[in-house]
Amino acid sequence: MDSKIWYIPARNDRLDKNVGIYCRVSTNEKEQLYSLAAQISALTRAVANVGQWRLADVFIDIASAKGDVPRREFERMIQECEAHRISVILTKSISRFGRDTVDTLTALNRMKASGVRVIFEEESIDTDDVDSNLLISVMESVAQSENESRSENIRMGLSFRAANGTSGLYKRRLYGYNKTETGELVIDNGQAQVVRDIFRWYLGGDSVLGIIKKLSEAGIPSPTGKEKWSKRSIEKMLENEKYTGTVTLLDSSTQEYEYQIKDNHPPIITENEYRSVQEERMKRSNIVTDHDGTHRSSNKYSSKKK
Repeated sequence: MDSKIWYIPARNDRLDKNVGIYCRVSTNEKEQLYSLAAQISALTRAVANVGQWRLADVFIDIASAKGDVPRREFERMIQECEAHRISVILTKSISRFGRDTVDTLTALNRMKASGVRVIFEEESIDTDDVDSNLLISVMESVAQSENESRSENIRMGLSFRAANGTSGLYKRRLYGYNKTETGELVIDNGQAQVVRDIFRWYLGGDSVLGIIKKLSEAGIPSPTGKEKWSKRSIEKMLENEKYTGTVTLLDSSTQEYEYQIKDNHPPIITENEYRSVQEERMKRSNIVTDHDGTHRSSNKYSSKKK
């Protein structure tokens, strides 16, 4: 009796896996593009170091961290995973992958349902090895650390630009001025005259409410275009040193005067007028400082000249 022999090939448990790498930067500035190139290079090398991995696709987003800016490549990546064309996603870090905890977990749940493994290189996290609760804890910790680092970097950047005179805050527009195409402040003659009148009226004895009445009678609209000026807008104008051509910037953390530029732009009022108004404001104020600290005086407040 003839016998038949069936050949059964050895089972290969080390099947090649299609790998996708995901990279993101927030702007197309030169430094960010260098970062993007570095991300792609490092992740490509990481894929090449694993014998069973085959680089199938590269997903690249140049998009803001703001939630309302679409990430088309990110969504395409998820669609490729759900179509089972990708088995593993390799990305630099949690912060590059998702924009917040909810955003990240939503994407990971969709990919997990498709049997896709996600590896975060920087944090050495593999979704095959951690449960959801641990991943949430890690992401929240990373997010908090990054927010603190980002805040410090922003503060240092603002301080640096303030110190070398390149801060845009020096050229911020205010009532009485226009900005040229190059960003310089130039006097708006009509508005500047209103500023001079307000300072003159205040030094002449008018109250803030009296000044508002005069502006209304003259039919002069407020800086925001309203028929009636607010009390606060007059008070802010009277205390604004910028009308003398001097700009003083506050340090964002200490709130103390740190940087000052004189003759930053053409003045509308003189320094003497500005100082006189500040002295008059102090005289009219019912805020006093004594051995009990700073508090309101028991005398009735009056914004009129005393």
